[in-house]
Amino acid sequence: MQDQLEYQEGRTEISHMGKVALIERLTADLETRNDTTLQGIGDDCAVVKGADGRLTLVTTQTLVEGVNFDMMYTPLKHLGYKAVAVALSNIAAMNGTPRQVLVSVAVSNRYSVEALDELYAGVRLCCERYDVDLVGGETGTSRAGMVLTVTAVGEVEQERITYRRGAGLHDLLCVSGDLGSAYAGLLVLEREKVTYQANPNFQPDLDGYDYVLERFLKPEPRMDVVKLLKAQDVVPTAMIDVSKGLADSVLHLCRASHCGCEVYEEHLPIDYQTSRVCSEMSKNMLPVSCALNGGEDYELLFAVNQKDYEKIKDLKEVHIIGHITEEGMPAVMVTPQNTTITLRAQAFQGVDE
Repeated sequence: MQDQLEYQEGRTEISHMGKVALIERLTADLETRNDTTLQGIGDDCAVVKGADGRLTLVTTQTLVEGVNFDMMYTPLKHLGYKAVAVALSNIAAMNGTPRQVLVSVAVSNRYSVEALDELYAGVRLCCERYDVDLVGGETGTSRAGMVLTVTAVGEVEQERITYRRGAGLHDLLCVSGDLGSAYAGLLVLEREKVTYQANPNFQPDLDGYDYVLERFLKPEPRMDVVKLLKAQDVVPTAMIDVSKGLADSVLHLCRASHCGCEVYEEHLPIDYQTSRVCSEMSKNMLPVSCALNGGEDYELLFAVNQKDYEKIKDLKEVHIIGHITEEGMPAVMVTPQNTTITLRAQAFQGVDE
């Protein structure tokens, strides 16, 4: 009894520590015992020595009902697709190619066999689209809701492996696609959910929001950008996927690369539907805030050497948003009025924080 009281008195809430600090605490004393392990915890994927000069990439993503997805507005087929897609995004962030996935699911008794058929139809669809093999997994029981875990395995040539570390002074900072649209899609779905709960006879009005809804419900890993960079013979000096907002990803990249950066607000790619949703939700909700602090865009943030500027400047899916500054400098955003704002991670955590 005394030990239990002492434990309670010394209790630290996980929410007070944050995800990154928690992982660092739990893995602080881990040692690598195998010389085939080249990269452990601390990047988008673990990296293991492979055969024929290639490296093997391994990553795991877990989606929890009520935290990462809400079944009130998430089709099971979309969920299966998304679960695989977010794992493949980590492979893309290492400049690699996905090859296999393992899918494990734990469900409560409110899910039927037919429901799982629909879930796995989405899993298979994503695997087919990206030429990935579903090679295993597990099924189990959950007391409440669903827990879905996907492990992805990929490969990359040694000369093309890209870590979060490696960005150099004056490197160009780039991002693929557009930012904040997935969060805008979530805002629309949450608005319609609240209205439905107040009036069950209400019919959701989702016309005109197709793009942002798809970005949230069915994201795509940017394997096309990986192929595009390879076709241009460009190897990023550092890269990370944008899963918890641009600010969070920028800070992770700068921390790993021991550098600062300047991001220019006017160069952030934001779709018009995202801007529209922000204006509908609140006069004080700025599109740039959705881009910086929203989540689940699964775009790629990467740095490239200035010598590659001519190779990337006209690429439709790549946007140059800033540059790397020296170690000790902060990560900042420069506004059109030439004011600098220090970036802070206020990352989106899920549908029910």
